[in-house]
Amino acid sequence: MSKMSLLGTAIRSNCFARNSKLNQGFPSLLGDSPRRFSTEPQQPQDSPPDPFLQTPSTGLVYGKLSGINKHTLKTDIVNLLEGCNLTLNDVKVDYNWNYMPMAMMVQFRSRSAFDNAFKLIARKGRLYKLERADRAKWDILTAYDGKTVLLQGIPRNAIPEDIERFLSGCDFDASSIQTITKTAFPDPIRLAVVHFPSQTQAMNAFITKNKGFCLNNQILMRVLQ
Repeated sequence: MSKMSLLGTAIRSNCFARNSKLNQGFPSLLGDSPRRFSTEPQQPQDSPPDPFLQTPSTGLVYGKLSGINKHTLKTDIVNLLEGCNLTLNDVKVDYNWNYMPMAMMVQFRSRSAFDNAFKLIARKGRLYKLERADRAKWDILTAYDGKTVLLQGIPRNAIPEDIERFLSGCDFDASSIQTITKTAFPDPIRLAVVHFPSQTQAMNAFITKNKGFCLNNQILMRVLQ
């Protein structure tokens, strides 16, 4: 082979080697695994399942029932949701700072009982609205169970002994008297809650003492559920 032929072969080999290295470098600029184009639409990833839908049929389920007023009783709710196997212990009242009932928390024995409550409300209790609630909300609510009485209009200068004299003749726990002062316009509101041994004793105090006077103030009373 002539020298010119050998020189041409060497030049062509050198160019081929350099082109090969350049071609191998392009994927590293675009990523180790270049994307392949496809005309098929990408399938969306499945969203995580709703935890509520995974509630065991035998597990406790909690609901918040709104649309109640200050005259709504726990017995009203138990009767409304007849067939859901509720007792009075399965219902708690959610009061605001002024002890006005805002909603009721209901404890259902199963998911099927919760679903049944939805159907009952749609059929005969459309003034109410039932929604899923967290157990933590249920746990922090106090169950007064009709044994606690709220006294509204307590004089600002009244002391516990004045409240005891107002409730004289009633069977109550004097150590349970708790006074609460709330900021309001034009004057602060002073409340007191008193615990009684039974629902009967609490109702008796309401009947005999409601709208009576403590010092110079008329006292309005309400039994808390």
